[in-house]
Amino acid sequence: MSYPSVAAGRLAMLYWSAMLETINPATGEVLATFPLHGRREVDAAVATGREAAVWWAGLGWAGRRIRLLAWKSHLTRYLDRLAQLVHEETGKPLDDAKLEIILAILHIDWAARHARRELRPRRVRSGLAAIHQAATVEYQPLGVIGVIGPWNYPVFTPVGSIAYALAAGNAVVFKPSELTPATGDALVRSFGEALGIFGEYQPVLQLVTGAGSTGEALARSGVAKIAFTGSAATARKVMAAAADTLTPVVAECGGKDAMLVGADADLDAAADAAAWGAMSNAGQTCIGIERVYVADSVYHTFLERLNKRVSGLRPGFDPEASYGPMTSPAQGEIVAKHVADALARGGRTWGSAPEGAEVVVAAPYLRPLVLTEVPEHSTAVTEETFGPTVTVTPVVNLAEAVSFANAGRYGLGSAVFAKDRSAAMAAARSLRTGMTSVNSVVGFATVPALPFGGVGESGFGRIHGADGLREFTRAKAITRQRMRPLVNLTSFGRTERDMRRLVTFVTLLHGRLYRPRGSRRGR
Repeated sequence: MSYPSVAAGRLAMLYWSAMLETINPATGEVLATFPLHGRREVDAAVATGREAAVWWAGLGWAGRRIRLLAWKSHLTRYLDRLAQLVHEETGKPLDDAKLEIILAILHIDWAARHARRELRPRRVRSGLAAIHQAATVEYQPLGVIGVIGPWNYPVFTPVGSIAYALAAGNAVVFKPSELTPATGDALVRSFGEALGIFGEYQPVLQLVTGAGSTGEALARSGVAKIAFTGSAATARKVMAAAADTLTPVVAECGGKDAMLVGADADLDAAADAAAWGAMSNAGQTCIGIERVYVADSVYHTFLERLNKRVSGLRPGFDPEASYGPMTSPAQGEIVAKHVADALARGGRTWGSAPEGAEVVVAAPYLRPLVLTEVPEHSTAVTEETFGPTVTVTPVVNLAEAVSFANAGRYGLGSAVFAKDRSAAMAAARSLRTGMTSVNSVVGFATVPALPFGGVGESGFGRIHGADGLREFTRAKAITRQRMRPLVNLTSFGRTERDMRRLVTFVTLLHGRLYRPRGSRRGR
């Protein structure tokens, strides 16, 4: 399969012009052009950001809170305008674009309102050996954060880093995906417009646009931290570039999320969640459902109910379409290869799709496909497909489902459907993922207080919640001697008597043999 007009246009964009074109993936229409920023422009933005960060940190908790809330209000008032842009630039349905922006608004609100409580200085116990010291921990802003955003959720995902970095007192240089620079530009401009009512303003949130070389320049620019969302392969490149300046990275690298369906699950709810989790946004969701493991006893019933929902889905760009086109032409090729590999290894298409169905409806649209009898070593099971397909596999019970789900390299999100609460929670805890929803899909993404991130090939570090706020700070430990120590250990004037007293004290406090409660003496 191929997308000649769009693909050729984007190749020209990257190699034959000095400008970046953003293109409607459904129509091939050029929406806008942006500069291809290089190392010089990126370094200049970071230098400007360092000055702005001092001003922004100096506003204090209250000053930053009111400005972030103003940004939230601005986005809410102009939600329809931004959603239309997201719809045109990504191809996703307008309502899905609105939902994405609403989630971003909720996260800005949470970060603004909770930053002070989660990051304020806190006292810690000094311990008996350091009883003469008062001990505190402070969370100080890092300075300038570089955010490299994705194209599939160009508002919600980067805001999960931008809002929390700003709330923690940092400035941000934002590089959106080369496929969605107009949405990134709109986000940055909306922040400036919102803060315009306060009079004085410095460029706390700046935009740089371009392709991979721009992201590399940002990683090498000496920012205090990089927040990256994208593939594991690209994450490795970003980390290699950041290593030159020992710049830390928080990386969210996608997933191969599994849903587990127990024998006692509400099958209607599970089928509805699987269909939406797998097919919404044309499957271009890092926390979307790509694998379903279902208890044997309800396997066929679940498949029938899932097919009933999937068979009614239709891709398109019109208001009635269930989901839109593939935003990235290259991703469609990957989906087609994964489906072909699954079928070649004995897999089958289920339900309304004809046996051996072509994944392409009409480029750039892909048909929704439910795949069964797919071996676990197929790329449709082991690699991130990122398209409107899902594999469904029978298992003996939830324990076996967990073992299958944990066998892969990815560990971002997951879901468990079961009426037995204890069994569902046990399965959720056993899944080697950063997040799990019980009896829903992606529920964790709708709760701003929860940390978001993965393990393994899905990355490391966390955004959202208190953990997300602290991700963009440095923990500063401070002790203050409040009285003279009983024994001055940090002095060349320390005596032999001082050491004897210290050893005696430690022996009395820590030298007693530990015996578990209830054990008999001498046993």
